[in-house]
Amino acid sequence: MRPAFFITGIGTGVGKTVISAILTEALDADYWKPVQAGYEDGTDAGCISNWITEPAGRIYKEVYKLAMPASPHIAAREEGLNISLEKIKTEFEKLCRLSDRPLIIEGAGGLLVPLNETQTILDLITVLNVPVIIVSRNYLGSINHSLLTAGILKQAGARVLGWIFNDQFMHYEKEIAGWTQLPILGSVPFQDKPGKDFIMQQAALIKPVLKKNI
Repeated sequence: MRPAFFITGIGTGVGKTVISAILTEALDADYWKPVQAGYEDGTDAGCISNWITEPAGRIYKEVYKLAMPASPHIAAREEGLNISLEKIKTEFEKLCRLSDRPLIIEGAGGLLVPLNETQTILDLITVLNVPVIIVSRNYLGSINHSLLTAGILKQAGARVLGWIFNDQFMHYEKEIAGWTQLPILGSVPFQDKPGKDFIMQQAALIKPVLKKNI
């Protein structure tokens, strides 16, 4: 089965899509975001398409594309839908048969964001049963958010490969890695308006580390 990696974050707005683009480029991978909530300003898949080289055939359609920029379970409720993890898993199994390239799977928001009335992103990770990479954006308070995320993943028995940090703040990266005993896979400078050149540059920098660690 093709290798797949689930990209989760310590919260909303920490840079999962930017990091997903960098990983997609660095690993010559395909990209899939199963649940998109809010697309008035475009989708995350659209961003990936604009940022990576040769996107044709490498970006897969969302299973749920919801208009409201809100927690997915609320956005789905507004459209009379109920997000089914089994439906997402079935689509994942289909995608696994399409290519031998790695698959980057981007989550929605943080780890405990509800997808329906009883299941969260954490449950989706468990159902898909793929390794996890955590994105942490360094800011005042991010140590707490990072340790909570890593702790919950550990309790759930998830296989966590390590951290990719977005932005720099004091010495938080080493602190977070030390407290969680998870390796640093990469550190990306914050970029307000990332583009293809930035993604390519960062992909080239992170690629050697990824090849050794995943």
